[in-house]
Amino acid sequence: MSEKKETTFLGGAAVLAAGTILVKIISAIYKIPIVNILGGSYADFQNAYYIYALLLTVSTAGLPVALSKMVAQAKANGHDQTKKIFRVSFCIFSVLGFLSFLIMFFGAEKLAVLLNDSLAEKSIRALSPAVLCVGCLSAFRGYAQGHSNMTPTTVSQIIESLCKLAVGVIFALIAIKIGKSGDFAAAMAIAGVSVGSVAALIYMISEYSSHDYDFSCKNKSSISTYSIIYKLISVAIPITLTSSAVSIINLIDTSLVQGRLQSELDITLEQSRELFSAYSGVMTLYNLPASLVIALTISIIPAVSMNLAASDERGAWRVVRTSFHMTALFIFPMGIGLTVLSEPIVKFLFRRLDSGVSGPLLAILGIAAIFVCITSVANAILQAYGYERLPVFIMITGGIIKILINYNLVAIPAVNINGAPIGTLCCFMFTACAGMFVIRKVVPRPVRYINLFRGPLVAAGLMAASACLIYKILSAFAGNTFAVPVTVIVSVFLYFFLVFFLQLMTKDELDFLLRYKMIAKILKRFS
Repeated sequence: MSEKKETTFLGGAAVLAAGTILVKIISAIYKIPIVNILGGSYADFQNAYYIYALLLTVSTAGLPVALSKMVAQAKANGHDQTKKIFRVSFCIFSVLGFLSFLIMFFGAEKLAVLLNDSLAEKSIRALSPAVLCVGCLSAFRGYAQGHSNMTPTTVSQIIESLCKLAVGVIFALIAIKIGKSGDFAAAMAIAGVSVGSVAALIYMISEYSSHDYDFSCKNKSSISTYSIIYKLISVAIPITLTSSAVSIINLIDTSLVQGRLQSELDITLEQSRELFSAYSGVMTLYNLPASLVIALTISIIPAVSMNLAASDERGAWRVVRTSFHMTALFIFPMGIGLTVLSEPIVKFLFRRLDSGVSGPLLAILGIAAIFVCITSVANAILQAYGYERLPVFIMITGGIIKILINYNLVAIPAVNINGAPIGTLCCFMFTACAGMFVIRKVVPRPVRYINLFRGPLVAAGLMAASACLIYKILSAFAGNTFAVPVTVIVSVFLYFFLVFFLQLMTKDELDFLLRYKMIAKILKRFS
C-alpha cells in the first residue's frame, strides 16, 4: 500500500474514531441520567430502541456501505458516475426509511406485545420519525465516506447525539416532574433521538449542497439506473443480512428473556422490567468498546476495495493487519477494565440499579465486548474481499447458540437474568473465532493473530491488575465515588505508557494516527 493510501485509511479511521468516541461518551452521558430518571421504566425505553435498531438495520445497514464501496470503486477506476449513484441510492434509502416509519408508528402496540412489554408502545411510536430521517442521513454519509471524507459523518453524529442528550433528558425530567407515568417519561426521553436525527439531517443536506466532490475523470462512462440498483442491492443484501442478524438476535433475546422470566420464574411484568432494566443499563457500558470498531469497519471496506481494484494485494493485507492490531490495542483494555471494575463502576454511575445484580452482568459483558469488536472487524474484512455471505451464516449460527443458551439458562432460578450475558458471550466467542478462521483461509497473505494480540493482551492484563490494586487502596480510604474515576484515569495513563514502553504500536501507525508531529516525536522517545 502506498503511503498516501494508508494515510487516507488511517486518517479517515482516526477522524471517525475521534468523533465516534465523542458520540459514545455523549450517548453514555445521555443514558446514565436516563436510567437514573426512569428506573424500571428504562426497560420500555430499551425495548423500543431494539425495534428501532432492527428496522434501521434492515433499511440502512448494508446500503451505506455498498454506496461507499461503489463510489470508491468508481473513483479508483476514474469514472464520473458518483452523483448518479448517490441519487439512485438516496431514493432507495428514503423509501425504505418511510416504510420502516409506517411499521413503527402504526404497529407500535403489536410490536410492544411481541417484546412482552405492553408499556413500550408509547416509546416505539415516539421513536418512529427517527428511522425515516436516519434512512436519508445514511445516503449522505455513505456518499461522503466513499470519497474518503469522514468529517460530515462525524459532525452529523455529534449533532445528533448532542440534541438527543439535551432534549431527551429535559423531556424525561419534565414528564416526571409533572407526574406522568414511567412509560410516558420513557417515550419523552426517547423522543430526543427523533429530534437529534432531524437536526443531523438538516446539517447533512446543508453540507451536501455546499461541498463539491467533483474530481478529474479519466474515463467518461454511462451507467444505467438498473445497473446501479443491481450492484447496490447485490452488495447491500449480504451486509444487511449480517447486520440484521445481530439486531434480530437482540430482539429475540429481549422478548425471550422477559418472557422466560415472567413464565418460568413466576415473575410479574414489573419485576421483569426491573431485572431487564438492570441488564439494559449495563449494556450502555458494554457497547462503549464498539465505538472504535465502528470507525474501523466503516473505513475497512472502501480501503480494501480500492487496493484490490488497483491489484494491490499487499496494501489490502496491511489494512487487514492494521485493523486487527488497532482493535486489539484499544478494545482489550476497555473490555478487561469493565470486567475487573464492574461492580464499582455500576455503583458509581447508576444509583437506581442494584450493583449486586448489575455488577456480575457487566463483568460477563466486558469480556463479551472484546469478541463483539473482533467479530465486527472480521465481518467487514470478509465483506471487503467479496465474501459477503459467509458472515451471514456465521452470525446466524452464533445467534442460534445465544438463543438456545438464553432460553435454558434464564429459566434456572439460580442463574436468572445472568443467563442473558452468558449467552451473549458464547455467541460472540464463536462468531469471532469463526470469522478469524475464515479470514486465514481466504486472505492471500497469512494473518498471525497471536503476534497481533499477544502484546495488547499482556499490557491490558498488567493494567487490570494495577487497577484492582489501586481501587482497593483508594476505596478503603476515600470511598467508591473518589476511587473509581481516579483508578480509571491512572489506568488509562498506565496502559498507554505500557503500549509505548513495550513498543506495541508500529511507526506507521504512530505517524498516521498522531496527526501532530510534535506529540508524535515526544511519544516516540518513550517507545
